[in-house]
Amino acid sequence: MTTFDEREKGFEKKFAHDQDLKFKAESRRNKMLAEWAGAKLGITGAALEDYIKAVRKADLAEKGDDDVLRKVKQDFADKGVTIADAEIRQAMTEFLAKAVTEIESAK
Repeated sequence: MTTFDEREKGFEKKFAHDQDLKFKAESRRNKMLAEWAGAKLGITGAALEDYIKAVRKADLAEKGDDDVLRKVKQDFADKGVTIADAEIRQAMTEFLAKAVTEIESAK
């Protein structure tokens, strides 16, 4: 195996690892976001677990975070809770940073 082949395999492994980390962090972020939103919406118990699953599922609709933002924003609107997009995005940013920290510290 040549040095180029070894380097290529190394990059492939790093890419796969980074994608795995990204998926885990976003999934954990979505859980935290759903718990945060659920508290504001008065959702508890089994209904909260269902809500967490729904938010995670919403993230699979399209690339990026807009699908999750739309879901949570619509849920707030449906319940008459007024929350600015900026506040939801801020929560998403904070929860993602927290998720990455938690995952990296668990290694």
